Amino acid sequence: MSDPLVIFTPSGKRGRFPVGTPVLTAARQLGVDLDSVCGGRGICSRCQVTPAFGEFPKHGVSVAGDALSDWNAVEARYDEKRGLPAGRRLGCQATIQSDVVIDVPPESQVHRQVVRKAATERAIEMDPATHRYLVDVAEPDMHDPSGDLQRLETALGETWGIQGAEVPLPVLAKLQPALRKGNWQVTVTVHHPHDGPPRLLDVSPGFDERPLLGLAIDLGSTTIAGHLCNLRSGEVLASAGIMNPQIRFGEDLMSRVSYAMLNPGGDAEMTKAVRVALDQLAREIAAEAAVETGGIVESVIVCNPVMHHLVLGLDPVELGQAPFALATSDSLSLAAADLGLTSLHPQARTYLLPCIAGHVGADAAAVALSEEPGNQEALTLVIDVGTNAEILLGNRDRVLACSSPTGPAFEGAQISSGQRAAPGAIERIEIDPTTKEPRFRVIGCDLWSDDPGFAAATAVTGVTGICGSGIIEAVAEMRMAGLLDASGLIGSAEQTGTSRCEPEGRTHAYLVHDGTPDGGPRITVTQGDIRAIQLAKSALYAGARLLMDEMGVDSVDRIVLAGAFGAHISPKHAMVLGMIPDAPLAAVTSAGNAAGTGARIALLNRASRGRIEQVVRQITKVETAIEPRFQEHFVAANALPHATAPFPELRRVVTLPEVAFNAGGGDGGGRRRRRRA
Repeated sequence: MSDPLVIFTPSGKRGRFPVGTPVLTAARQLGVDLDSVCGGRGICSRCQVTPAFGEFPKHGVSVAGDALSDWNAVEARYDEKRGLPAGRRLGCQATIQSDVVIDVPPESQVHRQVVRKAATERAIEMDPATHRYLVDVAEPDMHDPSGDLQRLETALGETWGIQGAEVPLPVLAKLQPALRKGNWQVTVTVHHPHDGPPRLLDVSPGFDERPLLGLAIDLGSTTIAGHLCNLRSGEVLASAGIMNPQIRFGEDLMSRVSYAMLNPGGDAEMTKAVRVALDQLAREIAAEAAVETGGIVESVIVCNPVMHHLVLGLDPVELGQAPFALATSDSLSLAAADLGLTSLHPQARTYLLPCIAGHVGADAAAVALSEEPGNQEALTLVIDVGTNAEILLGNRDRVLACSSPTGPAFEGAQISSGQRAAPGAIERIEIDPTTKEPRFRVIGCDLWSDDPGFAAATAVTGVTGICGSGIIEAVAEMRMAGLLDASGLIGSAEQTGTSRCEPEGRTHAYLVHDGTPDGGPRITVTQGDIRAIQLAKSALYAGARLLMDEMGVDSVDRIVLAGAFGAHISPKHAMVLGMIPDAPLAAVTSAGNAAGTGARIALLNRASRGRIEQVVRQITKVETAIEPRFQEHFVAANALPHATAPFPELRRVVTLPEVAFNAGGGDGGGRRRRRRA
C-alpha cells in the first residue's frame, strides 16, 4: 500500500509521505512556503495550516476526517493560551495519517503572496449612491405633537428634496439622542439606490466631518482585491488583496462545484470561508488607510457566477451541468451584513452587478462597464485573463461574450517550480537564442540575474520559483530560442546544443536556475509544465476564436488584456504562445484590473448601475461548453503558436526556429525541418 498523498494549496505541490510525518516536514521537503521559527516546538504558531476534508475529484483523493492526527497537548495548550482559529492546526504538531489536502493561509507563508490588483487610474464622474446631509430639525412643540422622525422627514424634504426614505429600526433608535446632543442639528447618511426609495443609514449629532467611505471588491476564484474609496472625492485611499481561501476546496470553479455536489454542506463551508475572507479584507484595507471600518457605508462586489452563488449562500450545483442556470442574473442590492461584512457600518449596503449568463458573470459585466466594447468603432477583443477567463468581442453593432476554463496554470499552479506571485518569484525571463543561457528578474528586485549586485539584492528572498507571467515568458522564450518545437516538445542537450536541457524520465526539462549550492531550489521548466501551459492557452485562444467565428471575422482591430495577471503579460510572448489571436503588437494593450475598475465605477457613479443592467441584456452569450467548434479550435491551438493559423503580424517581428524534436528525446534523433507557414 502506497504512502499517503499530501497536496498543499495554493502552491499545488504534492508528494507521498509515510504515516506519522509532520505536516511541516512534508512542506519543507516539497519546498512549500510554510513559516516556522521555533524549531517545531509549537511555540511560534507561524506554521498554522487548514486541512480540508471530503471528496476532491480534481486532485483524485478522498480526505477522511482523521487524515491528520488528533490534537495533541501542545496544540491544546497553545489554543488555550493564545487561540487557534477554527479549523486550524499547527503544522509542526499535526501528523499525516492518510491522503489529505492542506491549505497554507497567507499569514503562514514566509513570502507573502502579492495580489497584483492595484487600482487603475481612471477619471470617473462622481455620483455616489450614498451622501451625507446636514439638517436643521424643528424642535418639538406642545402644540405640534408630531414625532422627531416626522419632523426630520419634513426637514429632509424641505432642505434636500428627499422624500419617502426608509428608516431601519436601529437608525430610529439613534435619532432622539442625536437630535438633542446636536441641539436639533444632525448629519444624516442617506443611501439612494438607482432603482428604489432612499434609505437612512445613520444619524449623528451636529456636523459629521468623518470620511464617507465605500469599498469596491473584485471577488476572483484565486484572489480577492478591494479598493477603499472616498465617496465624496472618488480618491482611492488604499488597495489590498488576499488569496481566496476557497482554493483548498478546488483551484478552479468546476472543482468547487464538484466539492459542493459530493460533500453535503460543502457549499455552506465554502460560503463561510469566503465571507470570513471578505470581512478580513475590509479590516486590512481600513487599517492600511488608517480609518475605521465603521466608516465604510457601502460596497460593490463583482465576481464570476460560481463565486456569486457561493458568496450569496446559494448552492452552485446547477452551474455544474447544462443548461448552467443561474439562481438569478439580475443585480442585487442588500445589507452588507447579510454577506458577513459585519465589520462595516451596521447599516452598510452592498450592490452586486448583474451576471451576463451561466458562466459569464458580474466580473465580465464590470469589464464591459470599464472597457465599453459596445461603444467602440474598432472591433475590440477584451480578455480578462484568470483561472476562468472572460472574453468580450464587439463594437457599436454587437457585443458577444463567453467564458473559457483556462485553469490555474497561468497563476503558477500545476507548474513544477510554479508559485503565486511573491517576492523571489521569477516574473520576467530572457533566453539568448545563441548561447541558450537565461537571465531573469524576480518580484521585489529590479535587477536582472546577470546584473552586478543581483545576488546581494535577492539574498533575503532568494529565487524561489516561477509565477504566472514568468512561466509564460519562459515557454515563449524557449520557443524563440529553439529549445521547444511547435508541438511543444523540449529538445535534448544534443538536439538543442545546451546542457541546460536535461533528461527527465522519457522527456526533458530546461534548467532556469540552480540554487542548490546556496540551499535554494532547482528551478526548471518541464515537459509537464509545457503541457499545462498549452492546455490553458488553447482554451483562451479557442474562446476568442469562437467569438470571432460568431462575429464572422478572422481578425480584430484591438486586443485588450485585462485582469491583474493580464497587466503583467508581455503581448509579444502571449502571441508567440498563441494565447491571443494574431494582431499588430501595437494593437495589444493592457487595461489593468478592468473588473476592479468596473466595480469602482459602479461604486462611485449611481447611474452606471442602471447603464450596465441595460448593457448586459444586449450582450449575446456564446456557450463554449456545448459548441463543437470550441474543441476544434482548442486542438489546433495546442501548437505554438498555432497548427494552422499563419500569424503574419507576429512573423513580422519574430522569427521562430523551425525545429522538430522526436519523442525519443535523449538519443539525438531529433531533426530540423522546414515548417510550412
